[in-house]
Amino acid sequence: MPGSKIFRRITVIALSLICLEVTAAPDLQRQKELNYLLKHDCGSCHGMRLEGGLGPALKPVQLQFYSVEQVAFTILHGRPGTPMPPWQPFLSEQDANWLAARLKAGVRP
Repeated sequence: MPGSKIFRRITVIALSLICLEVTAAPDLQRQKELNYLLKHDCGSCHGMRLEGGLGPALKPVQLQFYSVEQVAFTILHGRPGTPMPPWQPFLSEQDANWLAARLKAGVRP
């Protein structure tokens, strides 16, 4: 059906715009704060180079099977029964998505 192609294109465009909004980068000051948190707070358990310690390594190879959203969910809600705390009291969903995308890309603070 010709109409269904148009509907699919509109749906793809709409979903793309939603994803762009969700993964929008925080302002530069907040990025500095998040990099500090990643290096010092996350690094205290995951290793200063995020290669593992009390917590697992946070390198792209270890995160390759998880989406940005899944990594962000873990950041926000922690892992019950493990030392991984929930960071939701301190981070927004935008913050967690930005951190997760950086971790998956291999960008280090």
